[in-house]
Amino acid sequence: MLKPGCGWLPAPWMPQTGLRRALRTAARADDIALADYGTPLGLPPLRQLLVRRMAGHGIEASPEQIILTESGTQAIDLLCRFLIEPGDTVLVDDPCYFNFHALLRAHRAKVVSVPYTPSGPDIELFAQALAEHRPRLYITNSAIHNPTGAVLSPVTAHRLLKLADQSELTIVEDDIFADFEHAPAPRLAAFDGLNRVVHIGSFSKTLSASVRCGFIAAPRDWVEPLTDLKIATTFGGGRLAAELVLTLLKDGSYRKHMDLLRAKLARAMGETSTRLKAIGVTPWIDQPAGLFLWCSLPDGVDAAEVARRALADNIVLAPGNAFSLSGTASRFLRFNVAQCADERIFKVLEAAMAR
Repeated sequence: MLKPGCGWLPAPWMPQTGLRRALRTAARADDIALADYGTPLGLPPLRQLLVRRMAGHGIEASPEQIILTESGTQAIDLLCRFLIEPGDTVLVDDPCYFNFHALLRAHRAKVVSVPYTPSGPDIELFAQALAEHRPRLYITNSAIHNPTGAVLSPVTAHRLLKLADQSELTIVEDDIFADFEHAPAPRLAAFDGLNRVVHIGSFSKTLSASVRCGFIAAPRDWVEPLTDLKIATTFGGGRLAAELVLTLLKDGSYRKHMDLLRAKLARAMGETSTRLKAIGVTPWIDQPAGLFLWCSLPDGVDAAEVARRALADNIVLAPGNAFSLSGTASRFLRFNVAQCADERIFKVLEAAMAR
């Protein structure tokens, strides 16, 4: 089964040697580290290190503002539990990460989408949605956007924050693709100072989906109630996962891994883009950073139907309307360039579009 529509890196692309070394280090830890619950906020040395990493993006925080979570998804779930009630309106991008839709439905929120452009959300339509729906929350990626690969521009960021301030809107900035960047993009949390913006991150995409470790950077007065929610839902954090991540971040292997990974992804991005263009599939943004190419199919070709045909040949594609709340992305597919090395993908895709 080939999976060009999936959202993760192939296992051989992950830092297997470093992970095994970190596991051996963890195995030598004392009994308490191996057996006890972690502290409510999470491993202090890792929180201190995350503060230094965020400072590289202009985000000022203290370790006491960082809460470790099991993942980026758990971080968003905790924030939804804390910030919204059933029936509250939440804004998302159109398109956006499809699991945002499912998570918000689980919280019985009213979900409203705003079209996304190559520089961020359409500001005029965003302002219109604020006036019409009075949302409580907006969830977005500001660095590398999923699924489009777009990057928020400084102008759009400033206008977005001005609108958020006027309407008392809280923004959840999902930054799990931060380490795939070639050049730093604007961060809403840096401009805002963790006032209306909550910043979250994770290591699932860069280290291992099996090592569940994410974090929330929140306003100071939110930390205690968020920690109470974390205790109520998971009691203690994943201490062993945090220890593994800390080891890899401290020993230099993570930095080397990401340098190699960015170069590898850039090559795969160029190769995949060239192959797709050759069969009439057009990238929305040329050569974005990260994993994803958001691409349009020729006129009259339905992405969901193409995906169904490809699945019969054991190829999993990601049709656009899975990411679009409004259902306006029927001609789009999201490709993970790290999963597109096999020539069969392009042969099957071309045949599926031609039927």
